[in-house]
Amino acid sequence: MSKINYHNRKFRAVQNTENGETSAETVFHYQQEGNILTAEYAGGKIVKGHLIGLVNEEGNINMRYHQVNSVGELMTGICQSKPKILENGKIRLHETWEWTSGDRSRGESVIEEI
Repeated sequence: MSKINYHNRKFRAVQNTENGETSAETVFHYQQEGNILTAEYAGGKIVKGHLIGLVNEEGNINMRYHQVNSVGELMTGICQSKPKILENGKIRLHETWEWTSGDRSRGESVIEEI
């Protein structure tokens, strides 16, 4: 079982590469049962999104996501997230992701607990 539990935590994007759709307006609401993580998210260019992932013992997340953006496209992707605990006790996730739809490009983002 992971030392980090993401249950009921909320995150906001603080950094993303240009080809990403999350922004400071995007809020993720995480739920966790055992090592299974789910989240709903929306805001900015994202009308509605969901993710599902597995959390390992170090708190790393291997996830898949799908979302509908503001121009009505259904986008899908995969993401690996690595946690860092900040001095204030909040979690920052460093993410590397890849679209599995559209141009299939890759990017990196950072989200922080709010």
